[in-house]
Amino acid sequence: MANVSTYLNFKDKTEEAFRFYRSVFGGEFTGGIHRFGEIPPSEGMPPCPESAKNLVMHIELPILGGHKLMGTDAPESMGFKLTPGNNVYINLEPDTKAEADRLFNALSAGGKIQMPMQDMFWGAYYGSCTDKYGVQWMVNCISK
Repeated sequence: MANVSTYLNFKDKTEEAFRFYRSVFGGEFTGGIHRFGEIPPSEGMPPCPESAKNLVMHIELPILGGHKLMGTDAPESMGFKLTPGNNVYINLEPDTKAEADRLFNALSAGGKIQMPMQDMFWGAYYGSCTDKYGVQWMVNCISK
């Protein structure tokens, strides 16, 4: 069955960020936490640097509506060049205002609120924030 997920790259903060997201959304990591040190040696490939062995290679957390949040650390020692940008938001659409407030308050703690939760002209209860890891979130609850 086809699906869509959001993949996040962090600079050595993936495990910390995903433990935070798990505290917000609940649930468990699908398949555990995979680390760069698990990559088997392969001919023609340089060995994994010692500094990257404990970093997160892949992690997955189901959040709302079957959506999966996935992530990795992006070690420069392995050729990654992380450039955080402002072109992506994760949009959450909870069923109730109470759940919208809970998610928004948890995600914005230690981060920055762009727009506080409020009733909007398009009929939704909406707010946006950037969490303490630089990930941008929109919470959009259709008012009933």
